[in-house]
Order: sequence, then structure tokens, then C-alpha cells
Amino acid sequence: MSDVEPAPAEPKEEKKGFQFPSTMTVLIIVTLLVWIAAFLIPSGTYEHDENGVPQPGSYREIDSPQDFGERVGDFFLAPVNGLYGLQDPETGTVVPFGVGRLFGAVGVFAFVLAIGAFMTMVLATGALDVAIGKLAYAVRRRPWLVIVAVMALFSLLGTTMGWADETLGFYALIVPLMLTLGYDRMVVAGTIIASATVGAMASTVNPFSIGVASEFADVGIGDGIGLRWLGWFVLTAITIAYVVWYAERVKARPDRSLVGITDEDRAVSSSEQAAAGLSLTGRQKLVLAITAFSFALLVFSVIPWDSIIGFEETDPITHETIENDFWWNLGWWFPELTALFLVAAIVVGLVAGYGEAEITGNITQGFRDFIGAGIAVVLARGVTVILNNTQTIDTILSWMEDAVSGTDAAVFTSLVLLINTGIAFIIPSSSGHATLAMPLLAPLGDFADVSRPLVVTAWSWGAGIARFITPTSAVVMAGIALAGVRYDRWIRFMLPLMGILAVACLVMLGIAAALE
Repeated sequence: MSDVEPAPAEPKEEKKGFQFPSTMTVLIIVTLLVWIAAFLIPSGTYEHDENGVPQPGSYREIDSPQDFGERVGDFFLAPVNGLYGLQDPETGTVVPFGVGRLFGAVGVFAFVLAIGAFMTMVLATGALDVAIGKLAYAVRRRPWLVIVAVMALFSLLGTTMGWADETLGFYALIVPLMLTLGYDRMVVAGTIIASATVGAMASTVNPFSIGVASEFADVGIGDGIGLRWLGWFVLTAITIAYVVWYAERVKARPDRSLVGITDEDRAVSSSEQAAAGLSLTGRQKLVLAITAFSFALLVFSVIPWDSIIGFEETDPITHETIENDFWWNLGWWFPELTALFLVAAIVVGLVAGYGEAEITGNITQGFRDFIGAGIAVVLARGVTVILNNTQTIDTILSWMEDAVSGTDAAVFTSLVLLINTGIAFIIPSSSGHATLAMPLLAPLGDFADVSRPLVVTAWSWGAGIARFITPTSAVVMAGIALAGVRYDRWIRFMLPLMGILAVACLVMLGIAAALE
């Protein structure tokens, strides 16, 4: 196996005294704090229509649906529910048994392990070492162009299709590349997490956020798209510039790194640089081709082409609209992606000439290397289960409804952005957030003389700001685990950028509200 580790231990520090806990410990602490907070927040509910949409002005407090013993049980079952909990269609309660919609993150968990198996197999062949070394040598004069290219692509995928969890598969590629270019592990996390998050934040036609929000606001997904494309360009440019600025500062002054550069990082960099002088064998070239194809298929297969293009025909006799979904609109999700990378791992092993023992050994090692990130996904999901089962989410939404009621246009858009930044910490799913918040916000915007498309945009930008650091996000917590970055250092890195983005959003929203 290669000496390139996809998720090494976080850098050790010489200083004695308090050490910030690991990602897993942070999530356990967050779970405990949320569990305690649920005792302080009253349980409540909105009246919902047949589609589960809350009705404005219908909120009422209710008795807690759980006694103390049940709440204690929920706390200890949070990781289990976070893995494969099922949401009862009648009560909405998430439990690890029975019948209902899958609420747990077992799909993402399995995907992370499959990526670990695949990348460990690829790394064992040495093909990626040579390829990264040659790429680093080719861009040695302007290495920051790699950051710009990757971030622009991930942000574009984020704004159009909500590219998020899928990014977890790219860390094993980006970590050794950035280290070889002379950057640190924070640049890896910034390049991947910040770009995908700002893209999803500034969604333009993303059906999972803007699409859902527009539907519940009763407007078209194209309404307000001019402002959203402008916002995407501005916010993405700011984010890329920030990450490049940090990267170049660390490259020039390694002592300015927020995470430090360990001996292991230097060993990885040296290994890739040494490999640059090697030539790829025929087997290694085929391995790289399989790797490129697998990641390209990942991107292509999850894009909702039917939502973006719209495959519709008109029946020449009845003149009714007919859905014409072409065969190549795959519509894959985590079950298919998990199977893809497990099969690809075996194919790479066979192409490399490995025997059964080497193939199964590399797959097992890959599971072992990525299990920490998989557990982070499960724990983050478990936090949301606690709020769901105590029925406190509707209470928090009612506070939002009260806060924005009766304000003028400029204040309304600003409050929508700021309040939904907070709500996104407890509802990391953009589609779930839109389903709960937009039916309440859209009618209130009418009273504030704010157009519904602008309400949708303000909601999207506000919710997106929080998702850079929210501990209930699998993208963040699993991402920093794979990059080898501590959570406190990630927050320190992101807070200045979040502040800049928030100001930019408020300015753009204020101007848009004044022009309406």
C-alpha cells in the first residue's frame, strides 16, 4: 500500500495543556448539548396540509411527546438512529425499527467506506503518486490555478445540483496534490468544503434547494434567477480569492499555517515529487483511466438532468404533456454510487495484477482508513434526530415567524438571511429546511412588500452561510476528518470568510429590495 494516507491523524502539537478534542468527540459533545437544550425549548407543532407543509399562523405549544426515560433512550440511540433510523409516517418519530422513511445516513456511511476501499486500491498501485507528481511539476509556476479550477467546478456543481456529500470521494485525490504543491491540509478542506458550500448557498437552479423553496413559495424556479447568478459569481469569487490568499501565504510562510505541516505531510509531498520523474506503466495508465471514468460517472449520474433540461413531449393526438426521460438520465444516489466504487475497487485490483489476498486486504484497509469519517456522518445525523423526536423544530420555526412579521422590505430580507443562518445549524438538509421555512416566509414577504423570488434568494443565502461550519453537517464534519483538520481550526479559518460573505449578501439583498 502507498504511504499516502487519505485521512491521517490530526497534527500533534508540542504544547502541553488543553487540547481541542477530535471531530468525533466534538459531535458527541454537540449531541449532549442539543439533548439538554431540548429540555429548555417547548415542544410545539404547526398544522400541516396533506403534503406535510406547515400552515402560517397555526403554531401551538404541546405537551412533550417524550418522558424523561424516553429522552434518555433517545440520547443513547442517537448514533443508531443516525445510521439507519426510520421515520414513522404517522407520528414523525425516528426509531431504529418498524416501518417508515429512512431518516438515517446509512447511504452516506456506506458510500464513504466504498470510496475508502477504491482509493486505497488506487493508491496501492502507485499510479496516483506518479500522476500527481507530474501534475504538480506542470503547474509549479502557478499552483494556485489548481485551486481556482477545482473550486470553480465544485461551486458550479453546487449551484446547479447541490453538490455536497459527493465531495467526500475527492479527498484522497486532493490531499496529496495540495501537499505536493506546497500547501497545507486547511487548503484541502477549504478547496473542497468552501467551494461546494458556497455553490449550494448561492443556488441558481439547484432542484434540491431553490427548486423546493420556489415550489413552496409558489413561484417558478427561474424567477429571480438574474440576482441569483450575480450572487453566485460574486460569492464564489470572494470564496476562491480567500482560499487562494491563505494558500499562497502558507506556501510562502509555512509557519503561518493554522494546522501546521507535519513530518507525515512532508513525507507525502516528497514521495509525490520523487514520483514525478517516474514513467507510468501500462497497468498504471489503465488504473488512472478507470479512476477518471469512475469519478466522471459519479458526477454525471447524480445530476438531475430531467429537472435541468426537462424531457417533455406533446402527444400528437391528445395534446397532453408526456414525460420522456432518456435512458442516460441515470438518477443515481448513494446505493448505486456505493456499488460503483466497490466494483471499481475490485476492477482496479484485477488490472493491477493483485491476487485475492491483496485485493481484500486493500479493501479492508480502505474501510479502516475511512471509518472515522463515516462515524462523523452518523453522529451528525443523530443530532437532528433528537430535535425531531422532541418536536422542538416547529417551536424554533415559530420564533422565526414572529421575528420577521411586520417589518419593512430591507429589514425583512436581512432578518430572513440572519435567522435562517441560525436555523440551518439544526436543519442541515436544504430541501428539509425549505419545506419547513418557505411556506411561512413567503406569505410574510407579501406583507413586507418583498417579492417571493427575493424571499427565496434571501433564505438560500442565509441558510448557506451556516453550512460552512455547522456540526450537524456530514459534509463539514466528515470532510475535515478526511482532510485531517481539527474543528476549532476550521472555524477559525472560516469565520472571516463567513463574515465577508454575510456582508456581501446583505448589501446585495438591500439593493435588490430597494429596487423592487
